[in-house]
Parts: sequence; structure tokens; C-alpha cells
Amino acid sequence: MARLNDAQKRYIVQALACYDTPAQVAEAVKEEFGLDVHRAQVAQYDPTKVSGQDLAKKWRDLFDDTRKRFRAEVAEIPIADQAYRMRQLHRMVQEAMRRKNIVLAAALLEQAAKESGGMFTNKRELSGPGGGPIPTMPTTIELVAPSVQQSEN
Repeated sequence: MARLNDAQKRYIVQALACYDTPAQVAEAVKEEFGLDVHRAQVAQYDPTKVSGQDLAKKWRDLFDDTRKRFRAEVAEIPIADQAYRMRQLHRMVQEAMRRKNIVLAAALLEQAAKESGGMFTNKRELSGPGGGPIPTMPTTIELVAPSVQQSEN
């Protein structure tokens, strides 16, 4: 295991809080500090992982603060907002139609439909209409014995 100073630990914790993988962070540490760190050692600085459950409070607090700031900053990026994406798609469709590019316009309209239908989210409704129970219909299966016709020869 590589011996890490506080600056290197801080770098690792903040990178992990920004959703970088341990492998990505290990590579970044090598580039930034010239230090070979195994990804398993890096993973110990992520309190959301089993290997990081015993992380010191100082580093856990830094992780939590960095993650909170990172998520807030991502929300400020326009393309992360559905309304912004829909507005841009609308402009692109209008331009494609103006140029009589029907194929591109159709593809953009399909993308807009997927966007507004929630296809690009991880949310799935696991309930019935209005949040109620999923309606179930009783299934009745009628078993019919085949009729036997006896033919006389």
C-alpha cells in the first residue's frame, strides 16, 4: 500500500465524491502526484462502500460536503434540466423542418417524445393509476375435453 499524505487523501475523497470510480481516481492520482495507488486502497476512502465504512469522520464529512456541492452544481448545468433540453429540441426540429430535412425532424421528434415520456430517467412507476394498487383481473381458464367421434367403418 502506498503511503498517502493529507493532500493526496483529500484529492481521492473529493474525486470519489464526484462519482469517479476507484480505477479512475487511481489513474488520476498517478498523473497528479506520480504515485501508484491500487484501486482497492482508493475504495477505502469512499464511505458509501463496504471497504470505506470505517473512514475517519474528517474524511467522511469532506466526502459528504463535496458530494452535496457536486450535486448542486450539476443541477445548475442547463442541459441537466429537462425543460432546457426540450426547448433546444424544439429549436432543432424547427430548423430541420425549415431545411426540409424530414428524416432529422422525425428523429428529433422521437427523441423529444422519449424525453417527455421519462424514457431517460431511472424512475419507474410500480403502482397503478394515481398511485393506487395495480389492478388485477381474475383469470378463468375453462378446460374442455375433446369430443370423440366414433366413426363406423
